[in-house]
Order: sequence, then C-alpha cells, then structure tokens
Amino acid sequence: MQADSEKSYLLKAINASDSKLLVISTDFTILAANQYTKSVNNRDLIGEKCHQLLYENPTPCENCPAENVLRTGKPVLRDILGRAYHPEWISCRYSYPIRSGKEIEALVILEFERPSSEEMEEKLGRTNAFLRNLLLSSVDAVIAADKTGKVLIFNDAAAEFTGYSVEEALAHLDIRDVYPEDGARDIMQKLRSEDYGGKGKLKSFQVDAIQKDQSRVPISLNAAIVYEGDKEVASIGFFHDLREELRMKSELEETQIQLLQAEKMSSLGKLSAGVAHQLNNPLGGITLFAKLILEEYDLEDGVKDDINRILQDAQRCRDTVKELLEFSRQTSYIVRPHDLNEAVSRTLFLLENQTLFQNIEIERDLAEGLPKIPVNIQQMNHVFMNIILNAAQAMEGKGELIVQTRLSADNENIIIEISDTGPGIPKENLKHIFEPFFTTKEEGEGTGLGLSMVYGIIEDHGGRISVRSTPGEGTCIIMELPLKTNYDEENDSGE
Repeated sequence: MQADSEKSYLLKAINASDSKLLVISTDFTILAANQYTKSVNNRDLIGEKCHQLLYENPTPCENCPAENVLRTGKPVLRDILGRAYHPEWISCRYSYPIRSGKEIEALVILEFERPSSEEMEEKLGRTNAFLRNLLLSSVDAVIAADKTGKVLIFNDAAAEFTGYSVEEALAHLDIRDVYPEDGARDIMQKLRSEDYGGKGKLKSFQVDAIQKDQSRVPISLNAAIVYEGDKEVASIGFFHDLREELRMKSELEETQIQLLQAEKMSSLGKLSAGVAHQLNNPLGGITLFAKLILEEYDLEDGVKDDINRILQDAQRCRDTVKELLEFSRQTSYIVRPHDLNEAVSRTLFLLENQTLFQNIEIERDLAEGLPKIPVNIQQMNHVFMNIILNAAQAMEGKGELIVQTRLSADNENIIIEISDTGPGIPKENLKHIFEPFFTTKEEGEGTGLGLSMVYGIIEDHGGRISVRSTPGEGTCIIMELPLKTNYDEENDSGE
C-alpha cells in the first residue's frame, strides 16, 4: 500500500503537468482530470463524456482508441492531426487501462505533444551536418570505412597526412592501403577484443600508417566500430601524427644526456684535479730517489735496468697526471679569433707524412670564407690532433679519413666533422666514449683521457660534441662551436 504522503506527491505531480490527463469509466464518463485539463477547458468536466469534451460528438468516435483498449486490453497511441498548440508539433493521445484484477475498471487518456516527423527529420539533418563538419574540420586525420574497406569519411587532415586527395580517397582508396602488411586486420582484431579499451574501441594505440608515397609514419590511433544494433557496419579511426612528438622527445632525451654528461664531467674534473695534485708529490720522490741511486751507487746492469723501468713507469704516471690537470682546467688559456680551417690544415700537415698515415686517404672538405671564431688555438690543436689520431688508430693505418667544416644553417655555429672508415663503435660503448679512463685500446696504449679532454675543451668553448657510429662502417665525430662567445678581450695579450 502506498503511504498518504506518497499519494499526495503523486497527485501534486499529476496536477503540475502541462499535459492533458483524464480518467474515464468504461462507458466513457470522465471520472477525474488533472488541473491543467480543467484550466484549458475552463470547467470541472467530471461526469461529462470524453467524446463530447474532446470531439464534441454526442456518441463515441469512430475507431475510438478507448474502445480499442477495452477490446484488446492493450494501450493505444494515436496522433491527433490538426490539433497542435505549436504549428510545428503534433498532438498524441495515449490510452491505457486501469485494472481491478483482470477486469478493466477505468481508462487513462494522456494527451501530449511531440515534434512532427518533418521537424524531427530537419533536426536530425542539422545534427548530422554538424557532426560531419566536426569530423571534417578535425585537426587529426579522420578516416571511416565500411566492412568492405571502402572509405566513407576522409577529412582534409587525412588528405594532408596521407597524400591522397579527398576525392581520390572516397573513390578508390581501401582502408587496407592505410596500414602496412596485415595492419588493418590486426586493428580489427584488437577492436573486437576487450583488451584495448573495451570491445569495439581502441585507445591511443601506436602503429605505423602508410602514406601515398609508401613512406611509414608513426601514429597514435583511436578507433571504434560503428554498430547498427549488434551488427558491425563500419569503423572509424582518428590518426594523430607522432613524428613531431617523437622528434621533440628525442631532442629532450639528448639534452638530458648532455646535461648529465656535463654534470658528470664537472664532478670528475674536480676529482681529477685533487687526485693529480696528490700523486705529484710521491711521483716526484720516486723519480728523485731512483735517479740518486743510479748516480751514487755502482750497480749491476740488471739492477740499473730495473731502476730505469721504475723511472719510465713513474714518467708515464706523471704524463697521466699532466693530462688529468689539463682535463680539470687547472691551467689558464687565452681566447682569440682564429681561422679553424687553418688549424685543421696545420694539424693534417703535421700528421699526414707520419708512418701511420701512409695508407690512409685524407679527404678535405673545408668550407671557404668561414668567419674567424673565438677559441684557444692550442687547445683546439689538441682537439683536432687527438680525434684524427684516434681515427687513424681505429683504421689501423688503412682507410679513408674525411675532414669537413661548414657554417650551420642558422649561421651561428661552425660545424667540424671528422669521419673514418674504421670498425665503428659498438652501441653499448657510445654513451661512454667521452668518460675519463674509458678506452677500447689495449692496456698500455692509452690512458682513456683523450676524448674526455676533448669533450671538456669543446664544452668550455660553449660548444657541443657528439658521435655517430655504425659498427663495421666507421665513426663520425661532430663538433659545433659558436661564432659568438663571452671572453675577456683584456686578456688578449698574445698566445
């Protein structure tokens, strides 16, 4: 049983409605009416016949919906043409039975208004046009296709992205041509799976798309199956070009690596300076006393040889300490404008007649008219000497050495590239080659400080250095030095 408060609210809701509502008996006598119906007719209505009230007929209407309800026991919905309160709308009358057990005790007549079919079609057309314009103006490529693969929707962004014109795509393009190999089949399998955003959906799936010229482009795909009921009728995909994002991500990762490398080099520089100074004193003592022993004692030849080996190893240690000090920037230097082509040519002149270079072909590609650049020329000589010697040693004295200089595209840097045709550097070693003491040479052939010092010199000049290498094909060292840098011209007192 309903509580009195519930009945009260129901009555209030019925009386608050602006639709006509009547309760009639089985002989069509009005038993009850809501407040809106009474106000529209401006009288009480109770006891009147519904056909008199609604149609001013003395007898029940022909094909009366109330009679149909009494006969069938089922509700009836009927349009009432020509009786709309709004010209573009039509009225509907809904009749349904009130039962007492199985018997129909009374009937309810509810009259309401709805848009006409023409109005509904017009609104639907406007909605479809809006949605189509929305898809066609999307900044991402939008492509829809039916189950056969025929393209149904192809917006301007899709044309720009793929290289096909809109007319060409709608007339001839198959959706399978947009994906490599069996990519379209794979996409449909994922769309029908529950694992990629729910059945019928595919969210932010990274895949390659094929352009008209057959080049591959990485995209982020959001796709969906279009259904009519439970039947698949089409699919639609939103293609977001990832090339720019991946490029920016790569640049960011490279910048992060450079920052980490710079921080690492700074810390190692400070450590190296401290170690170098601590080693200098005992090395000096070893050298001094070894020489005193040789001078003051009459020693056998074997003993003299052993002491000379001590002196040689001590000198090697002192050479390493010297390189450590240079690496840690403990020496002052003067920066002046210099011609880098002259510096490169001078280094090649000093080296090309050496035995190591007899079977190495040297190719010079030095851009003419390069502006002078502010550098410490002794340090740049050291950089070029170190890199060129490393290249020659990597080629084991046989191959091709290419030295190039050029101005950067923005005219703000000079770029120096030194390439060799040696064995290249394994991928796992590339990130370590500028670290102190890292070397791939045999023990005793190098200290591993050469490229770390080169890195420090280039960084100290406000430049950048990087390496490009393919195992089996060779290595290329790329240096970029700025044309403008801050240095104290008052210290420009000579070299």
